[in-house]
Order: sequence, then structure tokens, then C-alpha cells
Amino acid sequence: MKLIEDANKQALARILEGEPRLIDIVPARDVLEGLKERMILHAGPPITWDRMCGPMRGAVAGAIVFEGWAPDLEAAFELAAGGGVAFHPNHHFGAVGPMTGMTTVSMPVFVVENIKYGNRAYCAINEGLGKVMRFGGNDDSVLARLGWLRDVFGPVLARAIRAHGGIDLKAIIARGLSMGDEMHQRNLACSSVFLREIGSALARTSTDNEVLASCIGFIAQNDQFFLNIAMAMGKALTDPASGIRGSTVVTAMCRNGTDFGVRVSGLGDRWFTAPVEMPEGLYFPGYSRKDANPDMGDSAIVETVGLGGFAMAAAPAVAGFIGAGAPSSAGNFTRAMSEITVGQNPEWTIPALDFAGVPTGIDVRLVVDTGLAPVINTGIAHREPGIGQVGAGVVRAPMACFRQAVLAIAEDLGVS
Repeated sequence: MKLIEDANKQALARILEGEPRLIDIVPARDVLEGLKERMILHAGPPITWDRMCGPMRGAVAGAIVFEGWAPDLEAAFELAAGGGVAFHPNHHFGAVGPMTGMTTVSMPVFVVENIKYGNRAYCAINEGLGKVMRFGGNDDSVLARLGWLRDVFGPVLARAIRAHGGIDLKAIIARGLSMGDEMHQRNLACSSVFLREIGSALARTSTDNEVLASCIGFIAQNDQFFLNIAMAMGKALTDPASGIRGSTVVTAMCRNGTDFGVRVSGLGDRWFTAPVEMPEGLYFPGYSRKDANPDMGDSAIVETVGLGGFAMAAAPAVAGFIGAGAPSSAGNFTRAMSEITVGQNPEWTIPALDFAGVPTGIDVRLVVDTGLAPVINTGIAHREPGIGQVGAGVVRAPMACFRQAVLAIAEDLGVS
């Protein structure tokens, strides 16, 4: 149908033409319009407390204590269960968040502006490794780290970013792909390139050498630091592609540990949901599949723009780490995802595939026609609150979301 083909070309062009730039770090309350006290933004499509999984509930309780809305975790659980806080998806506020995706008023967020279209997207700062809120952690060490990010690290890095004049993110992604990153499970190269670019500005704007050393050390020791920046970038790229009537291109994929949600360009902000799948992967010593929670997080936004599982060929080391097969099999994931996308990104290429562009623009029709569900690289959280990450793997988006979207597009266009 020519209307759909033309609409998909337009949607793909908007994604590819975007010019994402990291311009600042600010408290969420200052930039997320409508975000208020006693409001918690979470990953995935809409969900209520009674349907939240264990790690999501653990993170909510931790966020409540962090903001001072309750004195301890027990009181925080009671407050949440009693309707004392309001829950909304990050995506409804122009934001994204990894795993549980907690965003509250005082948390600092990266600000990524799409210069081409003038829109902005936001994501909280990556907490680092170990027990962290994004995996449901909520003890004193988790809250102390969040406080340091808010009070020390965020302001220091923000001054450096502004002094530097912002950072071109497309260029960093291109370099990362040539250095073994796929921007979901492996961000080592991009995190390193980012630190190299911002390092001199950090030094020039810092007034305390000990603080400077701690901030540089935090980035240097956090292989996943760049992930949250890449997520905000993905959101900034896909939002302008929303609302093109007839387009069957996916503009958002996310999960909350209970439901998987998809948005499609031609149907705007409407969610198509289905029960989320369980990741397949490798577990840390002492843990197994019986400990795992079903998949969660807004981080699938990077797959939506051709990264993560769609760029696995650029990161063969990831295939073994997440239990997806031998490193030589990484290219198979990217080739398969090329069958469900409407084009490639000529600026983000993969050396191992003769510099072919990453497959970009998931078409819900092609997903249904081929039976190939999008593949997503992901972390695995413990199913109980407060424990944290127990492994990493890959997960498939549930086909039901895409079937629903195809039927809804057909109804909207009057196609039987």
C-alpha cells in the first residue's frame, strides 16, 4: 500500500536525520513538565502497584525513601500500596529509564536535544555496577550513591558538558560500533570515548581535585555509563517519527517486568501490550533461572534505533557473555533483524558486515509476516525486591504486541 510505504519512508528519514546532542544534566523537576512531588516515573507501559513485579516494587520503595516521602522501606511499601504516590511511565514525560526506570523529582537527568527537530529527551544517570536501584536495590548503599549522583557528580558533569558546548552523540556511537560496542550490553568503548571527550572540560571546570578524581573514576570504572545517554538519544531520535498516519514503524518498545509495550508511528501514543517474556542468558554464580524476573526496562529504545540486539554483529564478545551463542554467531542476529526493518543507518556501520548500516525502523507488518520478533539485549534482575542483578541475556518481544498493532493500523486506514 503506497500510503504505508510513503509514511514509513518519512518515519525512517526522521529517525536517520536526527542530530542528538547531550547538552546538560539537571534535576528532573526542572525539565519534565508535569512531574511533581509524590510522583514516580517507571519503565515500561502503564502499570499499577498491585501488578508490579518484585524488583519494581523494591525500587519504588527505595525511591520513596530517597525523596524523603517515608522514613524507611516498610513505611515506603505501605505508602505505595495505599495510593500515596502516583505512577506514570517515563515515556509519558519524554523520558526513559533502564530496568525499573525510576525517575523522581530530585534525580538528575541527562538532557539530549535533537537539534534537527528541536525536541528533547531525558534519562537518569547510570548508577554503576553492583546493587543498584535499576535492578530493585534499595538499601543504604544504593540511596547513598543516588545522593552522591544528585549532589556531587551530576553538578560537576553538568558544568563540564555546558562548558564543552554539548557533545555530538552520533559520532560517539559510530566510533563505538567500530570498537566492539552495540550500546546495550556493551558500552565500554563509548563510555571511554565519552570520558576522553569530556575530560579536559571536567578538569577546567572543577574546583576540587579530590571530587574531580572521584567523578573521573566513577565514569572510568562503569562500563555501562554510556547506556543511559544512548537511551535518551534513542528517545530523542524516535519521538519526531511519531504521528505519521499510516506508518507501521515502531517508535517505542519497553517493559515493566509484567507487560511489554509497543508504540507505532501511525497510531501516536497508543500502547499495544502483552505479557513480557523471560530472558535467556547467563547467570551470576549462585543464581539460576528460578531466581529471575521477567524482562523490564525502557532500554529497548536503543533496539528501536538499530542498536543493541540489532547491532550484535558489531559486538561479538556480547554473544558469549549473554549466552546467545558463539561470538561468530553475532552476525546472525543483525542479519535476521534486517528482515524486519525498513532500512539501514548509513552513519552507523558494522565493519564485520562490510560496513553495512545497522538495521533501523522496525516494521510491525514485517515482524508479523516473518514471525521474527525483535531481539533485545538485556540484564536480568532477581524476582525479589532489594537483591539486584543476577545475570544478563537476550529476550524476544512478544508477537502479540505487533499483531495488535497491525490490526489497529488496518482499522485506522480502513483496510480489511
